[in-house]
Amino acid sequence: MRAFIFDVFGTCVDWRTSVAREVAEVFPEVDALGFADAWRGEYQPAMERIRAGGRGYVRLDVLHEENLVRVLDRFGAHCNDLSALNRAWEKLDPWPDVVPGLKALRDKALIAPCSNGSIGMMARLARWGGLPWDAIVGADIAGDYKPKPAVYLRSAEVLGLAPGDVTMVAAHNDDLKAAQQAGLRTAFVARPEEHGAGQESDLVPNGDWDIVADNFVDLARRA
Repeated sequence: MRAFIFDVFGTCVDWRTSVAREVAEVFPEVDALGFADAWRGEYQPAMERIRAGGRGYVRLDVLHEENLVRVLDRFGAHCNDLSALNRAWEKLDPWPDVVPGLKALRDKALIAPCSNGSIGMMARLARWGGLPWDAIVGADIAGDYKPKPAVYLRSAEVLGLAPGDVTMVAAHNDDLKAAQQAGLRTAFVARPEEHGAGQESDLVPNGDWDIVADNFVDLARRA
């Protein structure tokens, strides 16, 4: 493989407890994990309006802030600085295996995030967590959101590679299915604590993925 591209939220970083930490600092009286879950729960509906053609492409940073307003209202909370709290999504801690695994994998191939997050968000998140990307691809360069095929295909194109030379890495089976249908190779790494102790989805691979790895260090060994 000449390049590995990565889902980020959930696969590379622990968004749930990281966002909850930032929420708790602003609203100590609020159920911070519940707030984080509710905020993330607005993620797919907001993007689907764009994927379906009901709205032109806007960066995820904008969608996150719009979604934040909805969640604040639901929790009966008020925030004096929406932009500051919205930057919680740029302060997500990597899972422990991610940075060493990426560094090992980078010796073998190009590595880049293929996220629905914006380029700016991914750059600041990389600086926060020490993620050693070679490039940033994903939604911003395609002007659309995963799992639309254009996101995977455009990501391979800007790296100067054919889809079959690129492996999509994700903890989400639906992401890998879409990438596989677009002609990319696939690698599954489970993150059973992404949604907390009661997680029921994506605990095991459910497709014919090219690689199934225990973690990113194992992924680098198998690459």
